[in-house]
Amino acid sequence: MKLKFAMFSTAIMFLTITLLSCGGGNSSAPSATTAPTASTAETKTDNGNPSYDPKRGSGKFTKVDIPATLDAAKASAGEKVYNVKCSSCHKLTDEKLVGPGWKGVTSRHSAEWIMNFSTNTDEMIDKDPKAQAMLEICLVRMPNQNLTDDDARNIYEFMRKNDGVK
Repeated sequence: MKLKFAMFSTAIMFLTITLLSCGGGNSSAPSATTAPTASTAETKTDNGNPSYDPKRGSGKFTKVDIPATLDAAKASAGEKVYNVKCSSCHKLTDEKLVGPGWKGVTSRHSAEWIMNFSTNTDEMIDKDPKAQAMLEICLVRMPNQNLTDDDARNIYEFMRKNDGVK
């Protein structure tokens, strides 16, 4: 009887510690009710929705110079990033896995769009009609992979290689 009580007490204590360590607020986490910044407020349309230029993309990449021939070093670096961060959701064919397949992606989207989506996923899904349409098809929001600008450029070059650019 004492052994059962000791085991029960230990289980209750473990459960209590676990709940207390998982609970509480994280004061560094962003609040859902954060006030809009000045830059966001300035980009509102008359109906209160954020303005968006689908040709520009949503992010810092407004003009990406893409050479006619493939940069093999960047493509190789992009393949490494793909294998670590992308391959679990994206196939290199046109077949959808979790996300859309990558075959032909460089003919469907501009380099700027792909690189902005890779590095600024949340804003693109929130504002870009193409990204929202893909979300409706895939039903899973792409997580932010915390890619650097170089990672995004290298992945784009790997996508070009996958699409047959020599």
